[in-house]
Amino acid sequence: MEKPCLSIVVPCYNEESVLGAFYAEITKTAEAIRETAECEFLFVDDGSSDGTLSMLKSFAEKDERVSFISFSRNFGKESGIYAGLSNAVGDYVVLMDADLQHPPCYIPEMLETIRSGEYDSVAMRREDREGEGKIRSWFSKMFYKLNKKISGVEIVDGATDYRMMTRQMVNAVLDMPEYNRFTKGIFAWVGFRTKWLSYHNVERVAGETKWSFGSLVKYSINGIVSFSTVPLAISSFLGVLCCMFAFLMMIWLIVKTLVLGQIGSGYATIVTLILFMSGLQLMMFGVLGQYIARSYLEGKHRPIYIAREKKVKKTNKSEESAV
Repeated sequence: MEKPCLSIVVPCYNEESVLGAFYAEITKTAEAIRETAECEFLFVDDGSSDGTLSMLKSFAEKDERVSFISFSRNFGKESGIYAGLSNAVGDYVVLMDADLQHPPCYIPEMLETIRSGEYDSVAMRREDREGEGKIRSWFSKMFYKLNKKISGVEIVDGATDYRMMTRQMVNAVLDMPEYNRFTKGIFAWVGFRTKWLSYHNVERVAGETKWSFGSLVKYSINGIVSFSTVPLAISSFLGVLCCMFAFLMMIWLIVKTLVLGQIGSGYATIVTLILFMSGLQLMMFGVLGQYIARSYLEGKHRPIYIAREKKVKKTNKSEESAV
């Protein structure tokens, strides 16, 4: 019986300091499962400014299992994930980071589980956030709770991008070629049977994280807006609430003036109400603007990424349409 092919997709951005250690670990894992599956290592260089691309080329020269795609500029991790999935040729596909925060040692267990046929995906979730800042950890937990309540998809708390998928699930993900991508939400939206494996949080072996607090907030907003229209409903509700409040206040002022004969200056009240309503309107316009902006960008039909150079085993229709 022919062994299946396992594509290991690794998005990279300025990972020169960790690529050597990652390559050593991933090749050990490939050797451990060589009786079960053949491996392909597909690295996606997201416009790195360090020596990442040079290292990938050196890997490809000495190891025929290594393929790579290098972007013309930094398009972001979501674009890197899409490019990797589009160009992967394996029967099964693993998505993981290069910083070894996604330990390769779990791949044999993931492969064994998915080959049983009971699951279409095996995903990893962190059961703790050891080594992560308390404020950042709290905001992450709040995001998962909020997203679960207001969106139509459920993202497991602690879910990572580290997962193995069947070709059927990968094709389903690629059938959603939207420009504004939120991969965790897409994985949940397409469905399929997923088994979750827990592991303790692992810190980077070298280098610094590319995710600042601001970029994480932006990523969270994108996740909410991509899969929920609840913020728009909240805007409508607040509008109705303000109208009701204004109507009740109008009645109170009429009664106060005509019945009680009290006439106040009202200067402070008027200024406060104007500032409050102006701020509320600007906030609601901002929420509406987030949706309009995404529709605007989707309507341009720009490519999700542009490849400057690449060495891949196969070019498929999904990759051609992306480039």
